[in-house]
Amino acid sequence: MEEVVLHATVVDNQNHLITGLGRDSFKVYEDGKLQAVTSFRKESVPVALGILIDNSGSMLPKRAKVNEAALRLVDASQQDDRVFVVNFGEDAFLDQDYTQDVAKLRAALQRVETKGSTALYDAIIGAVNHLDQTSQSQKKVLLVVTDGQDNASQATFQEVLRKLQSKNAPVLYTIALEQNDRKAESNRRSLRALSEQTGGTAFFPSSMDEVGLIASSIAQDIRSQYVIGYRSSNSHASGVYHTIQVQATEGSTPLRVTTRTGYYSGNLGNGDTH
Repeated sequence: MEEVVLHATVVDNQNHLITGLGRDSFKVYEDGKLQAVTSFRKESVPVALGILIDNSGSMLPKRAKVNEAALRLVDASQQDDRVFVVNFGEDAFLDQDYTQDVAKLRAALQRVETKGSTALYDAIIGAVNHLDQTSQSQKKVLLVVTDGQDNASQATFQEVLRKLQSKNAPVLYTIALEQNDRKAESNRRSLRALSEQTGGTAFFPSSMDEVGLIASSIAQDIRSQYVIGYRSSNSHASGVYHTIQVQATEGSTPLRVTTRTGYYSGNLGNGDTH
């Protein structure tokens, strides 16, 4: 059985990050059955990061602050990290493949078309495929920034959810900017479901001034994650969904863990938990 690798963020009941735990502080359950932890790291792990930015017309007045927020993630990156940039509208374009060159990343972020529709789901699937095909990093992260609901993808919500439930899928963070139409709440539910499935978070800032702080929070989150591996003791028929729960304690105090909620076994797609 191939190792299942989880990236876990731990906070106390005051929502303060807890970063000094050892292997023995964690228990991992798959389908309710306790698993033996086979690997554990809390030091910095190289990250492959994809930044996906909505390129629709309504984003134009917001792009300067969005770009600066995205560059905060780049500034927080470390020597072995790699970053790529995708701008998406009706189509998604890999405007900058993996690099640590801030000038190149800034140029890619400033390549703004600001027209057309929003094919959000297609862009996410394309970015996951790009990570699968090009990155050997244990830690894979996507950040999506959008101000609209998907209205142009060939892929459905269920298809992108399944893609993110693969065993080696990235952690997804989303920032959904102000949306005032009647579809906004439905879109929030969708983005929250996609992000939380992977152990990521969906953010809904009420003003553009919050976006930079959110990016800094995401950068801290990425750097504070534990990397926990186990080999499942359960039988694995292809295409079966396996639930994951991770518990952590400090002394006798229970803590809150955010990681993948599960994964599909086999080649159909493989899956981090609250």
